[in-house]
Amino acid sequence: VQNPGLLPPFIQDSASQVFLPSTFLLTGIPGMGSGTVWIAIPFCCTYVVSILGISAIVFVVKADRSLHEPMSLFLCVLAAAELGLSLATLPKVLSVLLFGSREIRFDTCLTQMFFIPCFSILDSGVLWAMAFDHFMAIHNPLQYASILTTPSISGIGLGLVVRSVGLLLPLLILLKKLSFCRAHVLAHAFCLHPNLLQLPCADIKANSMYGLFIVVVTFGLDLLFIILSYVMIVKTVLRIASKEERLKALNTCVSHICAVLIYYFGFGDYIPMIGLSMVYRFGKPASPLIHVLMANIYLLVPPVLNSIIYRVITKQSSRGMPKLLTPRSC
Repeated sequence: VQNPGLLPPFIQDSASQVFLPSTFLLTGIPGMGSGTVWIAIPFCCTYVVSILGISAIVFVVKADRSLHEPMSLFLCVLAAAELGLSLATLPKVLSVLLFGSREIRFDTCLTQMFFIPCFSILDSGVLWAMAFDHFMAIHNPLQYASILTTPSISGIGLGLVVRSVGLLLPLLILLKKLSFCRAHVLAHAFCLHPNLLQLPCADIKANSMYGLFIVVVTFGLDLLFIILSYVMIVKTVLRIASKEERLKALNTCVSHICAVLIYYFGFGDYIPMIGLSMVYRFGKPASPLIHVLMANIYLLVPPVLNSIIYRVITKQSSRGMPKLLTPRSC
């Protein structure tokens, strides 16, 4: 029995008898009805704040040539990744909440699902690159400028992008091979990999194992390398004779340490993402509102929080903002 009001159409491969959905139906906030319009207002405000804040950082770093140093360039990549995450998800979320536009094509859903973890993995890699930058600046300051040149920074950035894309492409291939024989209604207003894995009627063990592999070789290794970098930084600082110089060296790392702590142990990308994955794996009896809350925290909090962190992560960036926004005299 077909119910056009609930289930979107699907495509049947007659050779393999595999059902591939042509569209999914997204879900707003359960139980809210027309009240989702009011919920969309803070979503929209959060979206605007994050877009403006992150765009301002990218503009400052690009416009002020004095900021074209390794830390500021890495900061620009972080901001661009957060901007990409917002642009990939929030427009569709707002269309679902404001206009009830729930339908999303299968390929579009996979694309959105690809970019969400892709930008998160890129963030994690850049935080490790920043830790390496601090280590080189403190451990070998005389050769710092000759090692971390603009071409080498570009190479690091390109390598991190290739890592993110290369690790996630097989995930899309695995998803394309699954057969979907349940109702194609997603639990959120955007596409998430853990939610998508609730729908197939095929064996999803390979998908789950590969998803865990991605988390380990990206977030896990990045955090390990960050910790090792700071262990080496502390060892180097302890060799400095002057107490004042030791404090000065450690002070340059404070903002980055705060960013790492918030990202991995606070409300950055990592904790909400892992929490949401755990809810889907072990919290099936939980209320749908718990799933929605975790998903919205993952989507909304990191861009706003990180846009604030990035403003203070280097003193040069915060000094460059007022200089650029002040009109020049003729």
